[in-house]
Amino acid sequence: MTQPPGQQQPQQGGFGAPYDPPPDTAPPPQPGYGFPPPQPGPYGQQPGPYGQQPGPYGQQPPQPGPYAPQPGQPSPPVPYTPPYPQQPGPYAQQPGYGYPPQPPTAAAPPATGGPGGGGRFRSRPGVLLGAVLAALLLAGGGIWLATGDDGGGKKPVAGPSDDGKKPTAPPTSDDETFAGPTAAELNAGRKTGEAKVAWLQENGVDLPQYGEETHGPWFAGDVIAKGMYRKVTGYAVDDGAERWSLALPTDLCASPTAPTADGKVVVGIEDNVSESEASCSVLQMIDLRTGKAGWKKTVDRSGLQDGLSHVAMSISGDTVTFGRNTASNAYRVSDGKELFGKREGVCQPFAFTGGPRMIAAVSCQAEPADPVRQQVQEVDPVTGAPKWTYELKAGWSVAHVYSTSPLVISIKQPEKWAVVVLNDDGTYRSQMVGEEDYGVRCGEESVETGSNLDDCAGVAADASRFYLSTLPEDGAKTQTNKVVAFDLATGKSVWKAPAPAGRLMFPLRMEKGKVLVHVEAVYRGGGEIGTLAPSSGTYATLLKHPASAAGTESSLFVPKVAYREGRSYLLPQRISQDEDEEEKAATAVLVYGE
Repeated sequence: MTQPPGQQQPQQGGFGAPYDPPPDTAPPPQPGYGFPPPQPGPYGQQPGPYGQQPGPYGQQPPQPGPYAPQPGQPSPPVPYTPPYPQQPGPYAQQPGYGYPPQPPTAAAPPATGGPGGGGRFRSRPGVLLGAVLAALLLAGGGIWLATGDDGGGKKPVAGPSDDGKKPTAPPTSDDETFAGPTAAELNAGRKTGEAKVAWLQENGVDLPQYGEETHGPWFAGDVIAKGMYRKVTGYAVDDGAERWSLALPTDLCASPTAPTADGKVVVGIEDNVSESEASCSVLQMIDLRTGKAGWKKTVDRSGLQDGLSHVAMSISGDTVTFGRNTASNAYRVSDGKELFGKREGVCQPFAFTGGPRMIAAVSCQAEPADPVRQQVQEVDPVTGAPKWTYELKAGWSVAHVYSTSPLVISIKQPEKWAVVVLNDDGTYRSQMVGEEDYGVRCGEESVETGSNLDDCAGVAADASRFYLSTLPEDGAKTQTNKVVAFDLATGKSVWKAPAPAGRLMFPLRMEKGKVLVHVEAVYRGGGEIGTLAPSSGTYATLLKHPASAAGTESSLFVPKVAYREGRSYLLPQRISQDEDEEEKAATAVLVYGE
């Protein structure tokens, strides 16, 4: 696919040279470590859908935190202050899709992707968005870029009165005050058939110089919670009233995609406030229904490689995982008891999915000079024991898991990207074959560069099909895209559904047998929640966001979108503004309903 597995720079090509699964003679995993032998792959001669993915994501500023790049990964450039403060970010932005081009930095290595070595995808760039896709799928994939009106740049959160953000007093060079819009103001121009702004909340937090990423949203009963910087806050889903606020002693540095069924979450925070020496090593449990802090413990990350590794977290049942490149730990959410940790042998899981099925990405390396081989396993969430093992072909690594049932995984090489479907027992089923450029919203380019394994949006799957967004076409006057349905049995595309004119559309999940999608707002046109019929791709609107709130909605940086019980909840992936008051007034949660 031309989409990269990850967050950002354009990826070259589409599903290019084939990804050949390991032959029947592939060497088994290291013996004696509890791994069943890998399932034979029947698909070496299958046509391959794997395009080329960009090389180093050079335009991306470093993520907040103390972690240096992993060996073999590109060094990120020094952060810069963007000309449009609402569009900072760790997300490389593609010129021409609503973002101004980023200024070059001397530290940014050039992208290395080139035309594919075969396959059926065109050699055009794909883009991924961090922090989902980005969902935000941000994930080894492409980036979804929210657009302004007619492809223009996004407006700052504080700006002219018609963009939903207006100063409460004339600004001066020395003393500026900003106030965000109210729900009543945004609803004043609402038209018949449009939903209303149910409520919204400002950020209210003075953030560090380059802003911060949001954590969540997490739902627990009648509470929606989010984390930002050194605070986690819970709001009433009905009216947005603040139910509780929990201050944290240090920065939020990792969190699972979803909480437990009974509304508990465990987040990662740094062990001190030093910018140069802090380690993402402290776990803090929080009851999202009450805002009460529960157990707290520090994970030993004294090993050099462990200390450098990014963290991936997930919750499956009553188990929370804290994954790193060299070791992973799992704890019981309810009481903090350690359930399993580093394995014996040379194969170590480094990330897990959450939800009812725990899928692990596993890396095997006997000696530092040996090539790394990676595997996918389903593991028991209580013991960590593998139920089956699927070994990737040499040179390929796990980027993200797009779906656990059916099991759809994103895999990558430095300049290639592939999507593979596995059967429930871990045997190979198919690989996607397409002719488009694709975009997925994921928190990062891949789990190895800072993303959760299961945090991508822009994808969905049911028992027979996989649904994937395309990127807007280069050079088009209005930026619009499609959703493509692939047959899971063959990997071939079945239908392509165009987004409403001038808009970008991406799948969220399955909803009552249909593909739930979000259509993004443009500057003077509200977004909406809709569905696609799995049999044909026919589009239907579920919730139409008001055009009167489009300026505020389109100001949210690559929004995370959730749809529950007839309401849509939007949170920006990241908040950053030049001025402190402007940053505090930035919209942090925007909710629509009937």
